[in-house]
Amino acid sequence: MMTYELLKTKPKDFLSATGMTVAEFERLLLPFTKAYERQYCGDTTVAGTPRKRRTGGGVKGKLERMEDKLLFILVYQKTYPLQTMQGLHFEMSQSQANEWIHRLLPVLQEALAALEMKPEREASGLTTSDALLPEPADLLIDGTERRRQRPKDSQKQRQHYSGKKKAHTDKNLLIVNTQTNRVLYLSPTEPGQTHDKKMADKANITYPAATTLGQDSGFQGYQPPGVLISQPKKA
Repeated sequence: MMTYELLKTKPKDFLSATGMTVAEFERLLLPFTKAYERQYCGDTTVAGTPRKRRTGGGVKGKLERMEDKLLFILVYQKTYPLQTMQGLHFEMSQSQANEWIHRLLPVLQEALAALEMKPEREASGLTTSDALLPEPADLLIDGTERRRQRPKDSQKQRQHYSGKKKAHTDKNLLIVNTQTNRVLYLSPTEPGQTHDKKMADKANITYPAATTLGQDSGFQGYQPPGVLISQPKKA
């Protein structure tokens, strides 16, 4: 079974599995613990019924420790495996993995919000984001793809097939602050076939004045008003 105690001794594997260093994980652990206790460790069960035992009573689950709960949901978010595979990693059934995913995702969202680490989801919110400091902003924009199950519908298969990844994918745009390495904006999800520039145009992102925006050739022709574009050119 994959556990925090086992994985933290292997920093490279820990980063690959969770997308975080051990130090970043431990920083997130405290607000995650508080958020979990607010939602689930009261006088009621997870289902909302009154408890018949004290908190912690009964059969111990696979994710008894809070560190392992956080590890479980971070691994799922980072690698996005099938729920069956996620269950195999943590020695549980697919149905148990599904239950834990739905239980822990809201807790993770609350913990990230407490640390002010959640990216903007509205394109208009970028100009007022506290994470933009220092000014003027030096940003990078890029598309990111993650694999998904092959759709059964033939039309959806074509929409989600990415020639770049040679697989069926979902795509999002990310904007990162290069001064702080913070993800400032995460776009709505689009099918993998959607072009990066088309997504940026559709999002209609507003940028702060005097922003420098780094982009690759996938955004050729993307020129928001008042923004200085930095795009490398091929020889």
